[in-house]
Amino acid sequence: MEITHQEFKRCDLFKLIGRIDSATAPQFAKALEKAVGSGKYKLVLDMSELEYMSSAGFRALLAAQRAAKKYNRGEVTLASMPDRIHEAFDLAGFTELFKIFDDPLQAVGHF
Repeated sequence: MEITHQEFKRCDLFKLIGRIDSATAPQFAKALEKAVGSGKYKLVLDMSELEYMSSAGFRALLAAQRAAKKYNRGEVTLASMPDRIHEAFDLAGFTELFKIFDDPLQAVGHF
């Protein structure tokens, strides 16, 4: 898994590449925790090149969403989610917890 991070005026964009599984989820969680811990509460995750996300990745996402939304400071939004991962989100009931955009530009513009 590879994560690239880009800072914008109103939010931060993370591009996720590869697989988020039990081996790579801690690295993913640390990247999100680091952003929220440094005062970045408006996060966009570009999932266009994400191949797979396990339950460990889902837990990291949920933890980041809770931290970002604490005290109504911000939120984690998702962009360009592949169909296979979107189906897993539907089955897990996560689609109601996150705003999902078709394009990263739309998600960044949301903030």
